[in-house]
Amino acid sequence: MSPKVVLAALVALALGLVAGLALGRVGGGDDAPGDRSVAAGFARDMQTHHDQAVEMSWIVYDRTDDEQVRTLAYDIARTQSHQSGQMAGWLQLWGLSPTGPGQQMDWMKGLGHGHEGEAGSMLTEDGRMPGMASSDQLDKLRGLRAEEAEVYFLQLMIRHHEAGVPMAEAARDSSGQDAVETLASSIIRSQTAEAETMTEMLEERDATPLE
Repeated sequence: MSPKVVLAALVALALGLVAGLALGRVGGGDDAPGDRSVAAGFARDMQTHHDQAVEMSWIVYDRTDDEQVRTLAYDIARTQSHQSGQMAGWLQLWGLSPTGPGQQMDWMKGLGHGHEGEAGSMLTEDGRMPGMASSDQLDKLRGLRAEEAEVYFLQLMIRHHEAGVPMAEAARDSSGQDAVETLASSIIRSQTAEAETMTEMLEERDATPLE
């Protein structure tokens, strides 16, 4: 992870601690969600999801001169860094560790928002959360420049956003925390709109989303 990404994450954590206190009702003490709760699982897994989106955004930001792509990448990096810090702040307020028991995505089982495979796992065959780019895909993005980087970034980020929306829907509907529901609703709106915009940007480049 680059120094730029690390610095952004540290700044976001500090901002998130403040936001976690200020935005809606985030229970603490006796009202805090449990370690296996929907709220805690969402806060942990969506941080991981967001942090990769931030990383991919900074990668493409440095590899293209296209102002539309750079503006989009900057907005994603800024917004999702802040939201990631906010979720880290919640976990601290709840007295919970950054990592929880069980597998990633376990908190979504039985909530009816998709992602569950034939074997009952919410993860891909190689253990990634849905929508997450592999290390090989990130390496490929780092090796591209100009329009090739733009197209591959858009393809990866559309898939990333589309997989994050069901996670946010599950948190909105089942977390029992006002602030979690508020943030999840914001994520649904922004990532749905951004995915539509990115699809149009791909079409302008004679490309299509990944299967």
